[in-house]
Amino acid sequence: MPTIAAHRAKMASDKDHSYEREFAEQRDDYHDPAAGETPEKMSIGRYLATRIPTLKPPMDKVDNPFKVLSLLNLKQWMFFLVAFLAWTWDSFDFFTVSLTVSELAGEFDRSTKDITWGITLVLMLRSVGAIIFGVGADRWGRKWPFVANNVLFIVLELGTGFCQTYEQFLGIRAVYGIAMGGLYGNAAATAIEDVPEKARGIISGMLQQGYAFGYLLAAAFARGLVGTTSHGWRPLFWFGACPPVLFIIFRLCLPETDSFIERQRVRESGDNVGKTFLTEGKVALKRHWMLLIYMVLIMAGFNFMSHGSQDLYPTMLENQFNFGPDLVTITQVVANLGAMTGGTLVGYCSQIFGRRFSIIVMSIIGGALLYPYGFISNKNVIAAAFFEQFCVQGAWGVIPIYLMELSPGSFRTFVVGTSYQLGNLVSSASSTIEATIGERFPLPPKTVDGETVKRYEYGIVIAIFMACVFGYVIILTILGPEYKDRHMGVAHDHDLEEAAGSNAVDQVAHARGHRRTSTEDQIEKA
Repeated sequence: MPTIAAHRAKMASDKDHSYEREFAEQRDDYHDPAAGETPEKMSIGRYLATRIPTLKPPMDKVDNPFKVLSLLNLKQWMFFLVAFLAWTWDSFDFFTVSLTVSELAGEFDRSTKDITWGITLVLMLRSVGAIIFGVGADRWGRKWPFVANNVLFIVLELGTGFCQTYEQFLGIRAVYGIAMGGLYGNAAATAIEDVPEKARGIISGMLQQGYAFGYLLAAAFARGLVGTTSHGWRPLFWFGACPPVLFIIFRLCLPETDSFIERQRVRESGDNVGKTFLTEGKVALKRHWMLLIYMVLIMAGFNFMSHGSQDLYPTMLENQFNFGPDLVTITQVVANLGAMTGGTLVGYCSQIFGRRFSIIVMSIIGGALLYPYGFISNKNVIAAAFFEQFCVQGAWGVIPIYLMELSPGSFRTFVVGTSYQLGNLVSSASSTIEATIGERFPLPPKTVDGETVKRYEYGIVIAIFMACVFGYVIILTILGPEYKDRHMGVAHDHDLEEAAGSNAVDQVAHARGHRRTSTEDQIEKA
């Protein structure tokens, strides 16, 4: 009976495996030796020569979205739902501060700039959380780090609501940054790693838009809870501590993902689980260090894309276009609805056209929409905001699955979460950069309540900044690899095979034969 390894060797030596098939049709060339030479073993010249051919859309046949979603079984839906809810509430908790800046400044007798340090601290420390909780989730499973994350959310949101001094506020938000940073990678792994390949794109897009949905919920509840009682802004934070209790109960009712259980069985077949895990880390770092750097660079671009197009936009509407609070809110809500639509739709389409191609197309269209997005000075800009965020978050909708497919299997949670949060750290100065550039484009000042308010032409600043960001993302995406439809089981993980031994991997793969490719199943039956 031929083994999986024998089948791989045979396919790798198959002379009929052409260059065109290797780089245009076989999107998962990274993980399958049948696809030939891996990108990390290529010369620089050969690798660059393959970048344009691999952009060719695979045009994979995909059923309509509803039929694709029906491929998920009940357990997979539960995994997605608990991950989506937690990621949504993670976003909600983050925006509670940005939506109550004025109230917090008045409470603690500080300037708006001082209060925004609470937001900056969260962004700065998210990477710490991604590392701690990412390693924990890859070593001990997705469940308990997820539970610990949500316990921290409960404690820290309650704590924020009871803060009496500015120093207490900063301290609690700093710790909250660690908790927030730990959730993204875990949520992505929980939601996606067991999902059927055809459904990965749309599930990725739906998951990512939990962030936009969280903002909408935060804006809605802020309207209802802030300033409506004698407690001022505090009820919003107290309320924010409640739903994570339900998420914890929900997650405790679910098992570990099949992919993690399978990987853990391979580790347990050896003499020392911890030693095997450390060996996997050494192998992954040795083989994929360049890929890890690329992931941080591309995520820096994506975070600049979202922050650059969103953070200063409400200020532009109010300061430059003289929009009132209600019209600013309506514009923001419509923009986020565009984001949710784009993320879901483009995530689905990436299953047909490929991850990189979808990102590049959205970046090009987003660049073309920068003029109406930043220069229409009446309420018609709402339409431009919808479609600009459709493109920005449309590209973002591909990110969860793109990162999952690029990541080494043994450190999926750690790599996805850390690359995302390091990119976020790099881009945390976006609004400061735009505000500084904006001072070079002054407008005639206006008078509000008897006070002179300086005005700046932020529209041109956002357009210039975002044009550079879109160009950067397009170039990085062209240069980057793509492992669409990468198998996430242990049978296709060569890092784990080197760390734990091929016999251990083959034994687990045989025990879960339904997770292997149909070709390998035919080989085993021969």
